[in-house]
Amino acid sequence: MDNYVNLIKLSVGSESVDTTMAWQDSYRQRFADGLPRHVTRMWPKREAEILNGGSIYWVIKGVIQCRQRILRLDEVIGDDGIRRCAIVLDPKLHRTQNALKRPFQGWRYLKPEDTPADLPKNREQDDALPDDLNRALAEIGVL
Repeated sequence: MDNYVNLIKLSVGSESVDTTMAWQDSYRQRFADGLPRHVTRMWPKREAEILNGGSIYWVIKGVIQCRQRILRLDEVIGDDGIRRCAIVLDPKLHRTQNALKRPFQGWRYLKPEDTPADLPKNREQDDALPDDLNRALAEIGVL
């Protein structure tokens, strides 16, 4: 049995892995460490398992398409005084095999055995497929 767990999250507003990367690159400049992060209201109860090698898997346009390793969880207090969790991420996005995912709110835990595999190194720079073709291939388990 694996001793880590992943998270899965919708990348709302992203059109592709490239637009997710571009948004993160511009946003992470706001922080002294220069690392991208996602701020959420809920603190994961399985923090130790996440920090033991977990990644966040991004759902873009209804398809899991990439992941990022989770480096740490930081406490953030908003202007409203509410405690939040900043999921601090490795800047490198790893493209994954495509897997369909229905919409959901917030983030969810994702067991290692339920995660799509990373694309082979020689395919990471492949041009993105059109959305309809990408979805059709994911539906039949190709990619």
